[in-house]
Amino acid sequence: MAGNAPAPTPDYDTLAPEIPGGYASGRTKALLFVLQVLLDVVTLSLGFFLGYIGRLTLPFFSVPALPPPFSVYLLMMVGHVLTIVVLFYFTRLYHQRRTISRIDQGRQITGAVAIGALMANSLHELLFKNTIFQIDYPRAMFFYVVVFSVLLTIFSREMYARLRRWLRSRGIDRDNLLIVGTSNIAREIAKKIRAHPELGYQIVGVVNGKKGKMLGIPILGGHDDLPALIDTLHIQQVIIALPDAQRTELVDLITQCQRGNVDVKVYPDMFAYMAGDMDLDDLGGMPLVTVRDIALRGWKLSLKRALDIVGATGGLILLSPLLLLTALLIRLESKGPVFYTQERMGLDGRPFPMIKFRSMRADAEAEGPGWTVKDDPRVTKIGKLMRRTNWDELPQLVNVFVGQMSLVGPRPERPVYVQQFRQHIPRYMERHREKAGMTGWAQVNGLRGDTSIAERTAYDLWYVENWSLWLDIKIIIRTLFNTVMRRDTNAY
Repeated sequence: MAGNAPAPTPDYDTLAPEIPGGYASGRTKALLFVLQVLLDVVTLSLGFFLGYIGRLTLPFFSVPALPPPFSVYLLMMVGHVLTIVVLFYFTRLYHQRRTISRIDQGRQITGAVAIGALMANSLHELLFKNTIFQIDYPRAMFFYVVVFSVLLTIFSREMYARLRRWLRSRGIDRDNLLIVGTSNIAREIAKKIRAHPELGYQIVGVVNGKKGKMLGIPILGGHDDLPALIDTLHIQQVIIALPDAQRTELVDLITQCQRGNVDVKVYPDMFAYMAGDMDLDDLGGMPLVTVRDIALRGWKLSLKRALDIVGATGGLILLSPLLLLTALLIRLESKGPVFYTQERMGLDGRPFPMIKFRSMRADAEAEGPGWTVKDDPRVTKIGKLMRRTNWDELPQLVNVFVGQMSLVGPRPERPVYVQQFRQHIPRYMERHREKAGMTGWAQVNGLRGDTSIAERTAYDLWYVENWSLWLDIKIIIRTLFNTVMRRDTNAY
């Protein structure tokens, strides 16, 4: 039975020299780690020195008549720097995810620097105050040290991140990666990795047991070959993209991948995808897993509403001159009302009138509703400018103020489209468990306009089930940045 003879085992040793990364990549990572620590040491030292200068020159606090020389504070600076660097290490600020946003990183750095500075100050009180050194650490200087340390550290981390992205885009500092599976999910993962070389992954091959290639990537063997592939090809990352795999199969695959310093990532099955952050409830001693929950309840509703009122009120007051100017330009260009009111579906599936600046001719929907297309002739000149900057959405601050919408939430759709989407997209109506928003998690991740409704729904559901005040603030900041820079990005 020659046709059933097993395929010859690949000679992995002959493949290894062709694979970039490996041990050279390990040396590169070590050098980059040392560089990051040195940058933090220099940055924090400079922040401490500028804090000393700031206390003497900036007008927010009283300036001492006879300030001590900076040399008096050298020991304190050493304690300040060492304490924060150690805290950075234990809070994993030297082991950041590749895709962490600048906003999240800035928040983590601010917290770590503030806590580290307080710890260093406490250490100073124990070691130097009321001793032969008699060194005093003024509160004004402490304030300036923290501020300058935070700002300079965030700046240096951004420069360091840009350097790593530049190196990775040129094939340096990449992790060798294996993809387990050849499903559509595996193909999408491979496409995303290839489209973003700055993430620092080098796809070495695919493991699925069949001969051939997937998107030009060689299939190197079957599941039983994983240990040999990992050892010989110096694999640092394994992505298991088998969404329909049985639990025992996944456990076996993960066990085979647990070698050396390999990171293993698993694409979730449908149950895990629906569950998100699962909670365990108790029903008379019987454990139950909650797979459908909503984060926005109780006092959190009041907190979110307070943010909406403050944001909408401040926005309407500050932007009122520009809003009046926009209304005048609309009336001068074309006949018709300044505002365009359209029925949209909001909280609990209830319709409400959403307000926008009119960006089309008054008779744009004379033949019925329809999607806006690129270079739509119905759009006015001022309307094109407003749509590029989302300026036409600003009257929705009125909707937010009266409680029909929120600053952040799933973007509302027209009832006619909602009826279509709910028939084809699972869980679509669950996005209406929160108020519709002027901006949302899907929009700041590039999913706006003519993009996948199913993908936008997935982002909306994640937002509904993982709401926090910080998440709303983060989305608002990213929206403002994307609007000013005229881009859709998930880097912030």
